[in-house]
Amino acid sequence: MLLLPLVSLSALWGFVLNLTVADGQALRRAEILYDTIGVASTELGVQLQAERSRSGLALTTRRLTEELGAQRMRTDGAISDLRASVTQAGETVHVELKTALDVLTGALGRLPTIRDQIDNGYGTRLTGLTDYNRVIDTLFPVYDQLITLPDLELFQQASGLQTMAKAREMIAREQALIGAAHLDGTLNAPELATLSDYIATRKFLQSRGLAALDNELRQPYELTFGSRTFLDFTKLEATVRETGKPVPEWSGSADQAIGQLDQLGISSSRILAQRTSDMATAIATRIAVAGGAGLLAVLVSIVISVRFGRRLSGELADLRAAALDLAEVRLPQVVARLRRGEDVDVRSEAPSFKVSGSQEIIDVAKAFASVQRTAVEAAVGQARVRQGVSQVFLNLARRKQGLLHRQLGMLDAMQRRTHDPDRLEELFRLDHLTTRMRRHAEGLITLSGAAPGRIWRRPVPVLDIVRASIAEVEDYTRVEVDALPVAAVDGTAAADLTHLLAELVENATIYSPPTTVVQVRGDSVANGYVLEVEDRGLGLLPERYAAINLMLAEPPAFDVAQSGDDDWDQLGLFVVATLAVRHGVQVVLRASPYGGTTAIVLIPGKLMAEPPAIEPDPEPVIALPEAPRKPIALVSADTHAGLPRRQRQRSLAPQLRVAPDEPEAEEPERSPEEVRDLFSAFQRGTQRGREDS
Repeated sequence: MLLLPLVSLSALWGFVLNLTVADGQALRRAEILYDTIGVASTELGVQLQAERSRSGLALTTRRLTEELGAQRMRTDGAISDLRASVTQAGETVHVELKTALDVLTGALGRLPTIRDQIDNGYGTRLTGLTDYNRVIDTLFPVYDQLITLPDLELFQQASGLQTMAKAREMIAREQALIGAAHLDGTLNAPELATLSDYIATRKFLQSRGLAALDNELRQPYELTFGSRTFLDFTKLEATVRETGKPVPEWSGSADQAIGQLDQLGISSSRILAQRTSDMATAIATRIAVAGGAGLLAVLVSIVISVRFGRRLSGELADLRAAALDLAEVRLPQVVARLRRGEDVDVRSEAPSFKVSGSQEIIDVAKAFASVQRTAVEAAVGQARVRQGVSQVFLNLARRKQGLLHRQLGMLDAMQRRTHDPDRLEELFRLDHLTTRMRRHAEGLITLSGAAPGRIWRRPVPVLDIVRASIAEVEDYTRVEVDALPVAAVDGTAAADLTHLLAELVENATIYSPPTTVVQVRGDSVANGYVLEVEDRGLGLLPERYAAINLMLAEPPAFDVAQSGDDDWDQLGLFVVATLAVRHGVQVVLRASPYGGTTAIVLIPGKLMAEPPAIEPDPEPVIALPEAPRKPIALVSADTHAGLPRRQRQRSLAPQLRVAPDEPEAEEPERSPEEVRDLFSAFQRGTQRGREDS
């Protein structure tokens, strides 16, 4: 309310001050242009007129003189001075003046050609003089653009004096033509016609100039045109035009007439300069009055506005500080605490605003307090909803995980009691499907922020983790594992690493043609162990790789309520990112040289452990083809139909076996290597059985 009148008053004062200052700036520019370009261009005109007269004599006599050469040097010096003056004028040269100067520069560029024609005797006397006239004609637009006076009356008087200067140029042209013709005593027909044009143009310009001048400037010119000297000049001018022969008195009479006009031009310029100075003084006075009085009014308005606005400003500042504290400090802290699962008291986190002042400010403070409470309550409610939804998913996943564990135990028991190969194959397929379902349930648990719960106390070989992860993939037959260096990881991270690698392998099998293979490679590096999963699919765009790698490095909080279709399609990548951050594992996707995608998993050195030692078994064994597990020893009494009967924990690695004296309250959980051994034995046995039959 206070700023609008103050701004309006300041704008009005600035507008009035700008008008007066603009006039002063125009006068300043006019002064600079006259002192630089005006003086230099006037001198150039004088030198061009002198060179024109001497060139006319040379064209008549067909002889070059030292005076002509010296005059050309003076003309060239005047041209150089003009160029320097243009540079000195700088930014005061406006667009119209620059255009006129460009035309003048082009005309001066033809001057060497004109001189060459005169030196070589080309052309007539009238042609040479006309060429110089064309060059001089380009000076007058420059003179016109130098008149930039802000006062209309001064501008008209300056224009009138400029017209009288053009009339003086016509007399100079007559003098050059008749003076050159005096040497051979006659003027030819074209020269007489040109002389008549000069005389008519001079009379027209004199009449036009006198009409534009006021009494003070016009009367001296009228006295000069009515003087005996000028009347004698016009009489001799008429005689030459009528007879076509120059008279001896012409030269002196023309010099006197030109001299009087030059003196009159100087005195008239002084009068105009004095008027300009008086106008500059008046403009300066207006600037002082407008600027000083207007500034005083603005200052008074500012003082009054400050006195009445200081109190209001203080009240608004307190309200603003309270609102900023809510938006930038308290509310973000509440949201952060809610994300961490902490309880938040709405009353303590959204206190009332403590402000004082006018009733309007108090009402606004109450409104802000209401908004604050609503915002905090909404944040708390939304957090509780998200927590509840997440807890529901977690509970369902836990229940599903427990049921799947029980189902795996039942399948294991059924496999132990079954001897029919076809039925055993179906049980193994069901076992594989259950294992995949357990991985999906553990994925939901991971996204909910909890741990799956499967933990090994002893180090687990990397090869067992790779094989267990492949066993949890539907299209596991397409996966090829290269020879892996012997290494082991900490048992506490074995389950998560198996899950992480299984998600990557499954993505590789899903997004690649079914006729291709998926390569799994690994190697020990200085800072840990690297596993690579490479497919032969179509790959992704570079920007898509960058987005996925960013998500894998800095996974966002997975919100079930706000997840879109794309998020649900990429649950596996969310799980990979969560597991990788949990254990400090680096996962990067990049384009494969074969056109697909390569997933690189760097397991840090802190997760690596010494591989467990394998104890030799002195009992006789039967080695199954390509079976990576410990061979099974013969017990002939426990055989059925000539086949070895299974024994509990016989297929497990020694470090995973449970000691006989340890009580077993429930069926032990199936390990990744056990799943691998079961699948391997089943595949090789059924294949061998079919081949034998």
